[in-house]
Amino acid sequence: MARVPDWIKKKLPALSQYQKVFRTTYARGLHTVCKEAKCPNRGEGESFGTATVLILGDTCTRNCAFCGVSHGLPGPLNPDEPELIAASVAELGLSHAVITSVTRDDLPDGGAAVFARTVEAIRKKVPATTVEVLIPDFKGKRESLQAVIDAGPEIINHNVETVERLYKELRASASYPRSLEILKLVAEAGIIAKSGLMVGVGETRDEITKLMTDLAKAGCSVLTVGQYLQPSKSHYQVIRYYEPEEFQQLEELGIQSGLKKVVAGPLVRSSYKSGDVYRELKH
Repeated sequence: MARVPDWIKKKLPALSQYQKVFRTTYARGLHTVCKEAKCPNRGEGESFGTATVLILGDTCTRNCAFCGVSHGLPGPLNPDEPELIAASVAELGLSHAVITSVTRDDLPDGGAAVFARTVEAIRKKVPATTVEVLIPDFKGKRESLQAVIDAGPEIINHNVETVERLYKELRASASYPRSLEILKLVAEAGIIAKSGLMVGVGETRDEITKLMTDLAKAGCSVLTVGQYLQPSKSHYQVIRYYEPEEFQQLEELGIQSGLKKVVAGPLVRSSYKSGDVYRELKH
């Protein structure tokens, strides 16, 4: 197993700012992906009040080899969740809200209606706030994706996570072509399509280049690239840690491949500086 390098280590969040995020999310029965997925940027994100809110509960119906979110049989949906999230977004004063979820294959629409209601609730409560959603694949159901598109978020993010060859090992329940199709449909609808990639799981440079080219051809505008960090000893092992300068090379490679914006770094995750990225694209 590769030794964790010094540049991966991160300071814990400032307590007072963390408590504010905690009060406005967990105290209302909500969850943040920052905590559930053990995000290494919790300190930075939460200290600026930008924690990504996790909807549809905190238990995923899939068991991907890389993911730190709990899996199993989810509990019932909270019918008040969209309005509670909108209230939290208003209280935190967010100019850009990021909403994601566990995968809910147990639901007929995969939870798409809750995504749509959450976007609509934020629009009603804080009209000036821009909204980004990070969605699962909804098992490829177009009507589910269309419900989210119709809600009109500014960005729809769907992570490919890894190169095509490693899907069977890392995310057996997902499909690389299906994920590309989702991003294509989002882009065709006139919404910014965004995706995310983790490195350090055994991918090659040629495979990364192909993935970036595939994303660009699908109409994806934004890609985040970060180092995979093993959530526990039972998860997929890190094959290697990329050097900081390699992430700069990956940003350049992504632009050369046709993407409009690439944010890459050891601790970059899907929602890292997402508001800044959106504003940059719109100017």
